[in-house]
Amino acid sequence: MKKILYTDKAPAPIGPYNQAVLIENTLYTSGQIALNPLTMELVLDTIEIETTQVMENMKAVLESAEMTFENVVKATIFIMDMNDFSKINSVYGSYFNEKTAPARETVQVAGLPKGVNVEISMIAVK
Repeated sequence: MKKILYTDKAPAPIGPYNQAVLIENTLYTSGQIALNPLTMELVLDTIEIETTQVMENMKAVLESAEMTFENVVKATIFIMDMNDFSKINSVYGSYFNEKTAPARETVQVAGLPKGVNVEISMIAVK
């Protein structure tokens, strides 16, 4: 059965979607961008700060399902500029144990919501 998850510790959806959907033991997250969940303002000071906000938002979504980054089996990173890859990757990698990190793809895109530089979605399993 499909269960819709919501936490006020991550940004509220800004369209016709939910933060995450739990089906049995599998969590499918929507992409997170660098919106501060308290103010709904973008945090774009540097690509590292932006990526940190994205990962903190994702952490809150995972916690709403009683999961952590250790539960993540697949991640997708969408970036505007592949030149930012190493900085994004460094921040992203700090949230994972390299030996148990999930499968992942990183894709450069032509545009992202609200003009952000990075968006990340994940699939996690209990």
